[in-house]
Amino acid sequence: MATSTPDSAVRTDWKYTTLGDSQLVVSQVCLGTMTFGKQNSEQEAHQLLDYAVDQGINFIDTAELYPVPVEAETQGRTEVFIGNWLKKRARDKLVVASKICGAGRDIRHIRGGPRVDKRNVMEGIEGILRRLQTDYIDLLQIHWPDRYVPLFGQCRYDWKQERPCVPIEEQLYYLQMLITQGKVRYIGLSNETAWGVTEFVRCARQHGLAKVISIQNSYSLLHREFECALAEVCSPSHTNVPLLAYSPLAGGVLTGKYCGGQIPKASRFSLFPQYMKRFHSSLALEAVEQYYQVAKKYGMTLTQLALGWCKHQPFIASTIIGATNRKQLEENIQVFCKDWITEVCIRGNRRRNQSNIYAMEGSIFISLELLL
Repeated sequence: MATSTPDSAVRTDWKYTTLGDSQLVVSQVCLGTMTFGKQNSEQEAHQLLDYAVDQGINFIDTAELYPVPVEAETQGRTEVFIGNWLKKRARDKLVVASKICGAGRDIRHIRGGPRVDKRNVMEGIEGILRRLQTDYIDLLQIHWPDRYVPLFGQCRYDWKQERPCVPIEEQLYYLQMLITQGKVRYIGLSNETAWGVTEFVRCARQHGLAKVISIQNSYSLLHREFECALAEVCSPSHTNVPLLAYSPLAGGVLTGKYCGGQIPKASRFSLFPQYMKRFHSSLALEAVEQYYQVAKKYGMTLTQLALGWCKHQPFIASTIIGATNRKQLEENIQVFCKDWITEVCIRGNRRRNQSNIYAMEGSIFISLELLL
């Protein structure tokens, strides 16, 4: 398998980076696909994939769980759509990432309730490869930990919820088997904690097993928790596990379309009212209004401010953007082709320790930079 590198024919104003301790060279934007099979038809999915790749994106992220919201009837459909498209493309020019489920979480339709044990890892990768119609995955991530951790809207660790789990050393051993078999090139984490990253790296070094090369966690102007312990743990001088930032627009809230209490027809919150509800709280919407004023001052849209902020964070290797139509995708991509956001980011970071307003509600970690 050749090292994935960007095609020489693509645009030259893109930034590409080597992902952690790997040979994967990825675009600064990764195409997220969780709407494929729910909000997007297969034809629409293929059109979005075509446009993204033609614009220079060589990094595609999916999961065996997708599409979202999760239903037994649609599980795996996203990978099927991508697989039908992928077989027509030059496989070695693309970096394809998928995710295998962590423990349970009321998804018994996937192997009776998944764990990160030998049976689930082996059966999981076979399903992923079959649906994607490929014989290897560039990056296989554990979608969420096998052990108990606060997830998807929770913020406080509850000792009482700790439960038996598959030891991290064993998880690494099973994932190493997939690498040895040539089915997976590299492994990564998702929705992980600072302790988890540290343990995965420590166990890999101690036992001579494959090291994780990335962590895919939520990060946006409405959820900056990564900047605390994880940013230190994942730095190049420590574990060198860069962030793949998902939900950079906080489920669409940071586009501004929900300002003033509006819920546009056919928007994600109108279709799925419970989806990422933590970003639709009064506290979050208040923060969005503040960020909107910052964007307005600098002649930007709120989307441009939010994605531009992610672009300039040194701990982010690639920002995962999702779009349900080409217009959205075009706007998102254009943000990463300009540097007009630099002044705002420099001022925001400079004032972070001087005059922040921090607020916690659910898992939202908000820092309102007083740039006005």
